[in-house]
Formats: sequence, structure tokens, C-alpha cells
Amino acid sequence: MVITTASTTPAASTASMTYRCPADGSRAPVESLAWHCPTCGGPWDLDFAPSSPVPLKSLAGRVNSLWRYEEALPLAGGAAAVTLGEGRTPLIPLTDTISAKLDFLMPTLSFKDRGAVMLAELARRLGPARVARVIADSSGNAGTAIAAYCARAALPCTVYVPEATSPKKTEQIRAHGAQVTLVPGDREAAAVAARAAADEPGTFYASHVHNPYFLHGTKTYVYELWEDLGGRLPDAVVVPVGNGTLLLGAALAIAELHTQGLIDSRPALIAVQAEAVSPLATAFHAGAADLTSDTPTPATPPTPPTLAEGIAIPRPPRAPQILRAVRESGGTFLTVTEDQLRAAQLDLAARGLFVESTGVACWAAMTAQQPQMGHTAVVPLCGAGAKTGLAPR
Repeated sequence: MVITTASTTPAASTASMTYRCPADGSRAPVESLAWHCPTCGGPWDLDFAPSSPVPLKSLAGRVNSLWRYEEALPLAGGAAAVTLGEGRTPLIPLTDTISAKLDFLMPTLSFKDRGAVMLAELARRLGPARVARVIADSSGNAGTAIAAYCARAALPCTVYVPEATSPKKTEQIRAHGAQVTLVPGDREAAAVAARAAADEPGTFYASHVHNPYFLHGTKTYVYELWEDLGGRLPDAVVVPVGNGTLLLGAALAIAELHTQGLIDSRPALIAVQAEAVSPLATAFHAGAADLTSDTPTPATPPTPPTLAEGIAIPRPPRAPQILRAVRESGGTFLTVTEDQLRAAQLDLAARGLFVESTGVACWAAMTAQQPQMGHTAVVPLCGAGAKTGLAPR
């Protein structure tokens, strides 16, 4: 396989794509660099549906990266596409009914590479006449992924992160040539700072929350499961949820596979949050369609500390979509304590898998639920333990 970032590709491949607001139907062309709905301020969806099914029997001879599922992607792959060989991570059994997908073996050591490659490729195709710089905000892993793929695409990049972000993650971002802007406060403060800069001319906001191309990258997680399991899916797909990018990508893939007749039934989506920061789980179990408030004020208390820093999101912008996706799948929300996160990290390490404390949340939830488990499930191990070390006691 040749890994390349060929010379500029015309933006024509994006010309027929438009962003659409799921709340009020507003639209904007992808080339506009508009990062949110101008009416309600919410995140975009993408007007895209696969024109043909992914051919399962033909996949074996294809490029060993995310781009092998080209029929399902809003950007065509090919030799010119940005790539670091992302995807195709191993699927291994943990118990008789639960398997783990090792997404911490991605090029930047987290599942965020799936979406980052799509954003970097989109920014590259829009070209230097439109995109002068790329910015992102992150608790660490998404920023690392955006920085790496921008480096591959020769795009200048700035990443806004909370000041308490793991030094190992900020070091990795800087190593890829990106500028790191440390923001006082929590993950929400970093997002607010990035959004303030996102409207500057020539700025491509590589938001893993607001830009739907990221979701069309993360959906390849489920396409890989479908391929690895010989054209089927497990009874349950278990995912950690902060901003919900992996869950919403999984929901996209499941809907596409079902619509095209490639699977007979849809698996349940089981969403996992840290008990310390679990706004979506609270809303779900209260029967709410959205969070009670998404507007921070000066009196808003800081996000409580949790070992699962990567999913400690108090006001996810896509909350209504996340809650609806879980309900429509017949799934549920589970929460895990700090002690359960510590125990799960040590348990996985004893099995030869060193995963960061956010990335073990799903295994922590399944370990607590195992006596009730009567179906097959897959959990993602999303980030490498080398990024954060063992959880402190």
C-alpha cells in the first residue's frame, strides 16, 4: 500500500455536498467553511447517502485503510487521499460473549484518527485559496489526531486544549508541528476558545463535534466490525459517550447497512458515561429528549474531575441526536464509577492491553453487567495507556 498525500485535488468532489441543520433544516455549501447553523448555532449533518452497497466479497483486495469503504464515504479515496494507514484494528475476544476492538492501535493511538483523516482530506481538497489554517479543540486525543493528519496533508494547525490536558498528549500534538493553545478551565472552556477563533477568514474548524465529515469517518468502526464478522454485527455495540462522535458514527453505519439489506437487524447501542459527568445518561433515564440547559454562565460550576477525561462533556452539542439514536436502537445508557474505571484499566493490563482510563469505560460497564449479559457485544478500547499512564488512586 502506498501512503501518500498527492498534490492538490480539485474541490469538485465536494461541490454537490451541503451541510444541513438537523434542528431547523438550514443549509450551507461545504465550501463555505460555515462550521455551525447560522440560525440556531447547532452542529451540521451532511446530505449524503451511499450510492451503492459496500461489496463485502471484494474488500480483501482493497487498500488496508479506512478508504477501503469508499462507497460509504462522502469523499472518494484513491491514491491521492490523505492517509496514515488508519483503521483495520484487531478484534479479539475478552469473554465468550464480549469482544474488544483495539482502536488504541491507530497511528496516533486513538479511534479519533477515523474522523481526523476525513477532516484533513476535506480541508486539503478545499485548497489553500479557501483554507489558510486549521483549528481544533480537544481534551487531547482528537487534537493529536487532527495535528497528525494536518501534518500529513501539509496544513498549518492550532489545537486548543484545557490547561490540565496530559503533558504526553500536548507533547504529541506539538511533535506533529501543530501549535498548542492551553486554555484555563475545563474541556468546555477549550471549545469556547476555539469557536471564538473559528469565524476568522480562511479558518477551517476541524471540529469533531460540529463537522459531520468526522462522523462519516468514525462510522468505519462499524463497517470494520461488519467485515470482520463476515457480514453481520453483534447484538450490542457498546461505546463511550462524551460528545458522541463514535456513537453517532456507529448509528450512521448501522442505518446504512440495514437500508442496503446488508444486515437483517440493527444492534442495540449501549452508551457509557462516567458517573461523575453523565448528563446524557441522566437525561436518557429521565425520558428527556435533550439536556435541560446547554448555555454555560459565569456561575456554572467547573466539570467534576474524572479519570475518563475524554468523555467528561457536560453539554454535548449533539445531545438530542445521541439520545434519539440510543432510544431508536433499543439500547440504554450505563455509568461507571472512578473505582470501576481503575479496576477495568488494571484488568485489561493484566490481559496484555494497556488502555487509557477513558478508553476502558466500556469494559468497566460490561464487567459490571456481565451477570445480566445474554447477548454478544463489542467494546472499543479507544486510547493507548501510554498517553496518560495508570489511573492514580
